[in-house]
Order: sequence, then C-alpha cells, then structure tokens
Amino acid sequence: MPKGMASVTTTFSLMLHFLFLTLCWFNQPALAFTRQEYREALEKSILFFEGQRSGKLPSNQRLTWRGDSALSDGSSYHVDLVGGYYDAGDNVKFGLPMAFTTTLLAWSVIEFGSSMQEQIENARAAIRWSTDYLLKAATSTPDTLYVQVGDPNMDHKCWERPEDMDTPRNVYKVSAQNPGSDVAAETAAALAASSIVFKDSDPTYSSKLLQAAIKVFNFADRYRGSYSDSLSSAVCPFYCSYSGYHDELLWGASWIHKASGISSYIEYIRSNGHILGADDDGYSFSWDDKRPGTKVLLSKEFLEKNSEEFLLYKAHADNYICSLMSGTPGFQAQYTRGGLLYKGSESNLQYVTSTSFLVLTYAKYLNSNGGVVSCGSSTVTRQSLLTLARTQVDYILGNNPRKMSYMVGFGERYPMHIHHRGSSLPSIHAHSQLVSCNDGFQYLHSGSPNPNLLVGAIVGGPDSTDNFSDDRNNYQQSEPATYINAPFVGALAYFCDQPSTI
Repeated sequence: MPKGMASVTTTFSLMLHFLFLTLCWFNQPALAFTRQEYREALEKSILFFEGQRSGKLPSNQRLTWRGDSALSDGSSYHVDLVGGYYDAGDNVKFGLPMAFTTTLLAWSVIEFGSSMQEQIENARAAIRWSTDYLLKAATSTPDTLYVQVGDPNMDHKCWERPEDMDTPRNVYKVSAQNPGSDVAAETAAALAASSIVFKDSDPTYSSKLLQAAIKVFNFADRYRGSYSDSLSSAVCPFYCSYSGYHDELLWGASWIHKASGISSYIEYIRSNGHILGADDDGYSFSWDDKRPGTKVLLSKEFLEKNSEEFLLYKAHADNYICSLMSGTPGFQAQYTRGGLLYKGSESNLQYVTSTSFLVLTYAKYLNSNGGVVSCGSSTVTRQSLLTLARTQVDYILGNNPRKMSYMVGFGERYPMHIHHRGSSLPSIHAHSQLVSCNDGFQYLHSGSPNPNLLVGAIVGGPDSTDNFSDDRNNYQQSEPATYINAPFVGALAYFCDQPSTI
C-alpha cells in the first residue's frame, strides 16, 4: 500500500473509532444521575470500608453484621498489628494495596473533600482506620516495615468469616537485609498524603504521620529492592510488584514534598527523576504502577509555577490523557461497545475508577491554571475530560447496556452473589457457632444471594463485551476490593457538586 494511502486509512480509522465512542458516550441520557444520587453513591462507597475492617470494631460501626476479628495479629512476633483492612474478599492484610488504597482515599479528600459535605468525617475515619495500622507497621521496629499479616496460600484454601479465622496469621516484613522499596515508598506516600488530610482537624496526628512518612521513605530509598524478591510466594502471585520499585520511590518523594514543602524532596526528584521513570509513559494507574499518578501530581508544579523542569511531567500527563481519547495520535485505550474503559479481564473496574479520578484531578489542575492537554498538533478540552470521567462513573452506577449497578446496594439492580467471605457467610451475630475452613465452602457454592449486604462495594465488573456473571465463583468479575473503591470516592465527590450536565 502506498505510504500516503496508509496515512489516510489510519486517519479515517481513527475518525471512525472516535465517532463510535462518541455515539456510545453521547447517546446516554444527559440526566443519568442527579447530584442527590451521586451523594448517595458517595456515602455508600465510603461505608464499604467498614465492611473491610480488621481488628476491634468501634461502637459507631454501621455495617453491624461484621464483628471483631484478628485481635492477636502480630502478637506471636511481639508487635501490635491489630487493625487495618482486608484487601478484598479474603482475610489477608496485604500492605501494598492497603497503602495505595490509603493514598488514593487521602488524595480524594485533598482534591474533592470540599464537595463531600456531611461525608467528610466518614472519609477521614476510613483513612484513619488504615493510617493507625500503617503507623504501627512502620514504627514498631527500626529499619523494618511490616507489610502483611496472614498466609495467603493457606487463607485461600478456606472459606470462612474473618471473625472465625483459624488459618496461620504469619507476619511478613521487609528490612535492610530483605528490602521492599516498593511497598515502603507506597506506605510513605500513604502517610504523607494522609498528613495533609489531618493537618487542620488534628495537627498533632498529622505531624506524626509526616514524620513516619519521612522515616519510611528514607528506609525505602536507602535499602533498595523489590519486596517481591524478598518475600516471593508470600506476595506473589497475589500482589507482585510487576512494575518494580522505581515508580514508588518517585511517587513517595512527590507526596512528601507536597505534604512538607521540604526542598530536599524537590532536589531528590530533580536528581533521581530520570532514573526512577520520569521519562517513561505509563498508561495504567493501579496499586502496582504509579507512573501516571505521579505525572499528574507533579504536573501541578509546572502549571502553578511554570517551572520548566516540571514540563516533562506535564508532557507525560498529557500523553496519558491522549491515550484515552479516541481520535488523538496517542490513542491506545480499548472501550467496550457500551463505552466502558477496558484494561483486563480481572478486576477491570479498578482501572476505570483510578482513571476517572486521575482525569478529574488533571481537569481540575488545568482549569485552575489555564492549561490544556496537548495531543500532537491538537488539544483536548477540559470538557472532554469531564465527559469521559462522567461516562465511566455513570456506567458503574448503572447507565450501561445491562442497566445494572456494579456498586452493591446502589440502584434497583446490583450484584447479589459477590466473591466475599464475610458477606457470603451468615453473620456471626445471626450464627454464632464456628463455621470451619471447609464447612464454609457450601456458602461459596450456594446459589442463594449473599446474606449480608456489603453496601458500597464495587465489584470487578463486566467483560470486554459488557457481560457480567453474578457468580461468587467468578472472582475476576464479582470480587470487590478496597483499591477499586478508593479513587471512586474522589470521582463521586466531584460530581456531587456539579450540575446535571457538564
């Protein structure tokens, strides 16, 4: 084919794809959800975290079908590791996704807390439940970070309530001898971001979080290595650090700079940025890969101060946005016929919620500083970013081909057979007798709806053809996770404060 003909064909193909996605997006009703409905979804998205709590539950616990659990975590290792969150539908406390969840909850409050209204205290409580645990994990022993409680291989052989757990509660740590820069730097980011959240409401606690963040980051940077290499089968294949640890070091330093204003962290970013991935494009923002989030976060430095050394981060943030926008030279995302961003078959909605949050955050930065997104010779408007994010949020809430909400307890139709032990087994308050490891499998394989509603939980979501199997055994689609919900909190908060059409 002649070179010129190939170029015309490519351009025509992009135009057709853009037209298709435009039809998917704009054929949806303009008034899919009201601000009141977004506020309801926000309340439930935060409430979900109460269902994931480990430890001694407080008197104001609202999901009352849960009970106390794992009250001896860490005791055999002479350390207090009670508290924190179970990551998903199992009973293990994984440090890397828990820290990422915390960072994204904190970032949600930092950017959109003013729109949360009466939910701001619940959002802070959700963050604090995690930071109280991360503080203990980070400060109990010098040059050590406790990064996991529970043997995942043994845990996954059982189907039992967290209140009944009798599987080994092994404790895993990273240290100078067995480094884990990825999980440590993410923990530093979580503590630093959370210190911003509590700066006005609890300055003493905020200061404690920031000091711990600095300590943990120094440990992560001094003893470099991936926790996957140090802990192997304890964390792999569950939460392997596939992207390595460079992205977390740059991410952690960026958050400490934002929280503290200490100039040495800007110097660190200047000196180490190129080594740690400043030059790399990343197109999936997740508990594993922080590159797009870091670029968006640091782009604010350029937009606010017009600092040329941060232009690089703005350019890469633009590349990330361009990858999502059909019709641009950098477009590479995949969307379902119903308009949903599709990244993978396992827990796809984690990418949808994180992308929606990043797009809205970047739109906010651009709007505050008069910036635009550059995609080659063309530009993408802020309006296009808002439309993309709203389409994804509304799809999750029920504006999709199946007319099904993927948030439990929201809307008229939502998943009833989610892959979640505590939700699928009778509550300990209704059935106080022990349900042993193997006895619980009858509930996993039951065709009955879950007896306990894990309100606000967002499941893994539909496949590439917009189909969804409401089946407990299909964990890829039916399992919720804290890191799916965390960025959605911020995205929902944004729309709580916006007119019905944007």
